[in-house]
Amino acid sequence: MRTTPPRPVDVTAVVPQLAPLARTATRLHPRPGSPTPYDSSVGGPLLWPADEPWPRCEGPHEWDEVNEILSPEDVRQQRRIRAASENRPGGDPPATGYTPEVPAFEERIKAGRPWPEGPIAMLPVAQLYVRDVPLLRPPGQAEADLLQVLWCPFDHPAQPETALFWRSSATVTDILDTPPEPPAIQFAGYLPEPCLLAPEPITEYPNIMELSKELQHQLEDWRRWQAAGTALDGSATPRAKAFYHGFYTDRLSVAPGWKVGGWTRWGLTDPVPRLCPSCGTEMDPLLTIASAEWNSHNPCWIPDEDQAGSTLSTTDPAPWNPTMLDLARGYDLQLHVCPASPDHPHIELIQ
Repeated sequence: MRTTPPRPVDVTAVVPQLAPLARTATRLHPRPGSPTPYDSSVGGPLLWPADEPWPRCEGPHEWDEVNEILSPEDVRQQRRIRAASENRPGGDPPATGYTPEVPAFEERIKAGRPWPEGPIAMLPVAQLYVRDVPLLRPPGQAEADLLQVLWCPFDHPAQPETALFWRSSATVTDILDTPPEPPAIQFAGYLPEPCLLAPEPITEYPNIMELSKELQHQLEDWRRWQAAGTALDGSATPRAKAFYHGFYTDRLSVAPGWKVGGWTRWGLTDPVPRLCPSCGTEMDPLLTIASAEWNSHNPCWIPDEDQAGSTLSTTDPAPWNPTMLDLARGYDLQLHVCPASPDHPHIELIQ
């Protein structure tokens, strides 16, 4: 289990007009484990029918010559070597901390791999059962109780291209035991470490940039915070509008980390319309794929169970990035879906 600490302030006591804007989100809290096809997971095996073709990306796939061509198994071996090195006793010179397989691995990487040609098998990213995340209700598919997310481990053009599959788990009786893997991936940070999940429902409010000017002004009014009995630090002066904006944004509105539903995160850009390419309907946030579960700027979102050692850690993976993903240098990939039809294409948003 993972438990998000209570919010330091009931923001609806400060601005009651925010109450109708509350949404439930499910924080997924991925943590390293050994998931099976019957588990909700990140980077774990999928409940994939043996008679259904595995999804492949047709490309085109371009390679950054600065990066080495690594296979998924190369990345896993790199991670095993790093973890083993961190657990070995230190020495002088420091190289004594390396494992014996390091030189051979480095030589093989230097030798290089051939550039992959043709369609590339997609990587499993997430598998979510409705029993674990009741928010997952695909429109027009009452029988579907399983969402599977895969991506191509190459940029298209600035992030991996995703594919979504809804299915009824009861119809999958013969599982694909050994799904294909791509011969190469663009970045090690595109291969998720297998994680089990600890879903937790929380309440979110919109990013401040999605609020009306009236509501933003109300959040800036220090008298409202005082009337609500809110105890804030010395930065909360009558003229400190930036403080109230930051306090709301960082602590009271949108949670960090992996989640289902809730509100869209913004920050890299201002809010833009998320309209269905097929029908023009406003799209709903479905899944946020995160590069980190928390950071030093918002420690109040760290689950109670992770407070000890949440920032000072030499373990690999780090507690704030159990999936070991790194998207667009630390940003998140948010998937939005059309509420009118599951057949309409989804959209991707990096923030």
